[in-house]
Amino acid sequence: MEEIRTMITDMLGPFGPLMIVGLIGVFLILMTLPILLKREVDPLDKLKAVNIAAEKKKKGEKGEQLRASGGRDKLEKYSNFLEPQNADEYSAAKLKLLQAGYRSKNAVRIFHFLQFALGVFGLICGGIYAVIQSTQVDVTAQQLAIWIMGPGGAGYMLPRYWVTRRQQKRREAIENGFPDSLDMMLVCVEAGQSLDQSILRVARELRSGFPDLSEEYDIVSQEVKAGKDKTTVLKDMSERCGVTDIASFVTVLVQSQQFGTSISDALRVYASEMRDKRVMRAEEKANKLPTKMTLATMMLTVPPLMAMLIGPSIYSIVKNLGVG
Repeated sequence: MEEIRTMITDMLGPFGPLMIVGLIGVFLILMTLPILLKREVDPLDKLKAVNIAAEKKKKGEKGEQLRASGGRDKLEKYSNFLEPQNADEYSAAKLKLLQAGYRSKNAVRIFHFLQFALGVFGLICGGIYAVIQSTQVDVTAQQLAIWIMGPGGAGYMLPRYWVTRRQQKRREAIENGFPDSLDMMLVCVEAGQSLDQSILRVARELRSGFPDLSEEYDIVSQEVKAGKDKTTVLKDMSERCGVTDIASFVTVLVQSQQFGTSISDALRVYASEMRDKRVMRAEEKANKLPTKMTLATMMLTVPPLMAMLIGPSIYSIVKNLGVG
């Protein structure tokens, strides 16, 4: 036993035995995960679930289903492991993915699977790198922890960062195209088309320039055709977009529909406000440019200038001190 320990220490350094134990632990965890995920449901739990469902059915309550089951989904049997079991957490994750443009019914499941898979992959890559480095140089326990846990944490956070960036870009694209869509909708309404026809026409016209906003209008049109309540459809659109201007626009349309006011007048006023807001955003960005350019100019100009002015004097002083 002592000979094996000495051999491992000679090959991997002083932390060689600890690294071997860690790798064995990771391997055992990966081996037991499929067994834990594929465990059979307890018959008592099945019976309890059936009784609860029957009681809800008698009371006229609808059982809340957090996710839609699909026979072709290979990750469905791992849903208890890959998805939040709390309804609020699941709804928040689903809404964030919807605002990022991912509308698949399994989007939450795939998102958490990617987090888990990339996290494990990062840990494996970090472990391999730590083993290679420990054979070449002496490393401390802190360095080993950073090398192993760093890639794992980065892999776990990468899907979250990607979704957040996608959400921000999609929101900006919708904000940029929204004033133009209101102008086109106003033209269609004043030409005699209904609001539903106007939304469908705007969706077709925006498809090439603003595909995200066009897709949202297309979803609204299809849901209204399917018989869904228009107020609910418009509110769902504002939630999917996550843009304050669209939420205000939906409120204006709902109030106009409830009180019987002219939709064209409401569209005309709101379209003018949206154009003004877009001009204000452009002016705000333009006003920030001089500050950014001044900072960049100082960083690129001052150091070379200082080197040219002070450099010869410093060189002379260093040379004289060296001679002295």
